[in-house]
Amino acid sequence: MKLRRESYTSWDWKRTGGSNQQAIQTVQEVVADVRAQSDAAVRKYTAKFDNCQGALEADWPLAVAPERLEQAWKELPESLKEALQAAQQRIRRFHEAQRRQDVVVTGEDGERLGMTFRALTRVGVYAPGGRAAYPSTVLMNVIPAQVAGVQGIALVSPPSPGTDEPHPLVLAAAYLAGITEVYRIGGAQAIAALAYGTESIPKVDKVVGPGNLYVALAKREVMGDVGIDSIAGPSEVFIVADHSADPSYVAADMLAQAEHDPQAGAVCVTTQPELADALDAALTEQLEHLPRKEIAAAALNQWGAVVFVDNLVQAADVVNASAPEHVELLVYNPEQLLPKIRRAGAVFLGPYSPEPVGDYYAGTNHVLPTHGSARYASGLGVDDFLRRMTFVEYQRETLVRHARHIEELAQAEGLTAHARSVSIRLKDRFTDRLTGGDKA
Repeated sequence: MKLRRESYTSWDWKRTGGSNQQAIQTVQEVVADVRAQSDAAVRKYTAKFDNCQGALEADWPLAVAPERLEQAWKELPESLKEALQAAQQRIRRFHEAQRRQDVVVTGEDGERLGMTFRALTRVGVYAPGGRAAYPSTVLMNVIPAQVAGVQGIALVSPPSPGTDEPHPLVLAAAYLAGITEVYRIGGAQAIAALAYGTESIPKVDKVVGPGNLYVALAKREVMGDVGIDSIAGPSEVFIVADHSADPSYVAADMLAQAEHDPQAGAVCVTTQPELADALDAALTEQLEHLPRKEIAAAALNQWGAVVFVDNLVQAADVVNASAPEHVELLVYNPEQLLPKIRRAGAVFLGPYSPEPVGDYYAGTNHVLPTHGSARYASGLGVDDFLRRMTFVEYQRETLVRHARHIEELAQAEGLTAHARSVSIRLKDRFTDRLTGGDKA
């Protein structure tokens, strides 16, 4: 395995794919059909795309029975149960620290301004399925919503090949998380069902969770009618390495990303030109022992690289220009470099903080911005399931003091009724109405 070499001046990270026009058209048709035909369309596309012919039967339930979730949990090996429970506790602890406090500001003229937070009423979580299962993704999406106070959480996940239900690991994770509303559907049809509702599936306020191309395009299609977390692309990691970096660590961490998908990106940014040859050798050796080596090799051939820089300031420039999902700082003093990293989904400091600890166990969220969207977006958190709502309270004396300026601004914008809405309240004949009222 020989990674391509780039210099600081030549580096240009362009993560662009094809137009996917056929996929876009397919998704638009699926979404429109689900809006028009409801459950019938969902069943049709589940049979067609997931090869689940039972879905065409009128009595085939879209929902997974709660007792099946419990059964899936009980059938897990005890060691896996222990790992999932420990991860759940750590994820919850970190996200509970993100709880918001209301803000109240009292002005010098007696006005009271505030910002309060309200949880979304209902959220849909997409858990990828098919040939792979990601119970960690169930926890990462569900727990922040629960901490925020969301009462209604619906989980959708496609049937596994040869079955009529989601992967047992997904079902078990749902049970652990306390989710009882689980549907055996995936793809664009699941996103449309969550966004618009069907006879069997009440619509939600927001859809979160990663998926394949069709899921991403469906989220883009329904965005605006429903909230979404992001339109995620393939996973990516940038590893900043100096003289202290172990090439075998760098190789292992690049492969950890590359094995996800042939489109996954893995880049080493280094001040040490001699590291490149050692890295090639380590990748070649480790690839031979990787069950998903064909996927990883394809990803590294297309999206793997070594970028040479003169110093760590230039390394930070490369990271910030690329705004990757994950950044690892395999440098002698990662704390010193961290303030210079401004654009990244998540940063992992030092040789003993590989990115998979964040994927599974540390407690931070692994649902992160990809494809350079860390320029403006952040990873999933409690705030994604909250609405900010402001409030304003004036007393009559405060309105008297502020009225002249408010009216002046309203008149300048040609909005006479706005000005009158203020001035009419300053008439003495209304004062007696302010002394009482109904209780909330």
